[in-house]
Amino acid sequence: MWEGLISRLRGTSKKAPALPEPDESLALGALLVRVAKSDHHYHVSEIAKIDQILAKSFQINAVQAAKMRATCEKLEKQAPGTPDFAILIREHVDYQHRLEMVQALWDVILADGADTPEEDAALHEIEKHLGILPEDSPAP
Repeated sequence: MWEGLISRLRGTSKKAPALPEPDESLALGALLVRVAKSDHHYHVSEIAKIDQILAKSFQINAVQAAKMRATCEKLEKQAPGTPDFAILIREHVDYQHRLEMVQALWDVILADGADTPEEDAALHEIEKHLGILPEDSPAP
C-alpha cells in the first residue's frame, strides 16, 4: 500500500499492463458487461451469469471465465463504443450465433430479476449494431 502511494507521489507508478486487442470473444464479453452495467447496478447475479456464459461459450473453466470477464470489464471501461464491439462480432460471427449472443445478453439482463428500460435500450442498440432483425429479438 505505502509502496504504491510513494511511487505515485514520486511519479514513478507502474503502468497497468496493456489490454489485449479485442476479438469477437472479448467483444462479446465486453457487451455482456456493458448490458449488465447499463442500469448502473452491476449485481453479483449478473457477474455469475456472465461467467457462466463465457465458460459455456468458450469451453473454459470457471477460473478462466472469471479472468476473461475481468479482462472484458477493463475493455468495456476503456475501449470503444458499443458499435465497434458489435461490428467486430458481426464481421466474424454468423447470424444464428449472433442470435445466441443476443439471447445471452437477455439472460444477463434477467439475471438480477429486474428488467429496466436502460437495459432494454442497451440491448436493442446492440441488436441493431449486430444486424439482428427486430422480429428475432428475445426482448419485448
